[in-house]
Amino acid sequence: MYPKAYVAFLHEFHTTRDYFECHEILEELWKEDPPHQRKKYWVGLIQLAVALYHQRRGNGKGAKRLISNSLHILDSDRNILTELGLDEEAFLLLLRTLKKKIDEDMPYESVMLPIRDETLLSLCQEMAQKEGLTFGQESNLSHTFLIEKHRLRDRTDVLLEREKQMERKKSRGI
Repeated sequence: MYPKAYVAFLHEFHTTRDYFECHEILEELWKEDPPHQRKKYWVGLIQLAVALYHQRRGNGKGAKRLISNSLHILDSDRNILTELGLDEEAFLLLLRTLKKKIDEDMPYESVMLPIRDETLLSLCQEMAQKEGLTFGQESNLSHTFLIEKHRLRDRTDVLLEREKQMERKKSRGI
C-alpha cells in the first residue's frame, strides 16, 4: 500500500535516527518520477529529516531554513499526510513545535512521527525487531559517524561518476 522506500524512511527515522540515510532513501523515491511529476511532499519529508540532522549537529542556520521549508510544503499539501498513514493534525503540530524549538536554538531531541495507520506502525515495528533495533529509541548523540555522516561517508562512487561526466564533456568538446 505504501512505497517500500517510504516504509524504510519511517524505519530509519524511528530506529537508527540516521537522518542522512532518511534523506537518501526518499530522494531516490522522489527521483523515480519524471522531473515535472515529482511529488513535493517527499521533499517536505526529506527536509524534515535533514533539518533534524542539522539541529543534532548544531547547525542552527541550516536546521531553521529546512524546518521552515518542510513545514511550508507539508502544510500546503496537508491532505497527503493522511494518505501517508500519518495523523495530519498531530504531524503539523509536531512540525510547528520543532520549528519553534529550532528557532529558539533548543538542543536536539528525538521525535516520533504520529503514525495513525496501525498496519503501517506494526510493519515498522516488525522491521525494527527483525534488525534487533527498538522502534522509537533515542538518537545516539555520541555516535560520531551518525552525527557527521555527510563528511565521513565514502564518496568514492560520487567522485568517480563526477569524473566520468567531466571526461564525457571533454570528449565532446564542451
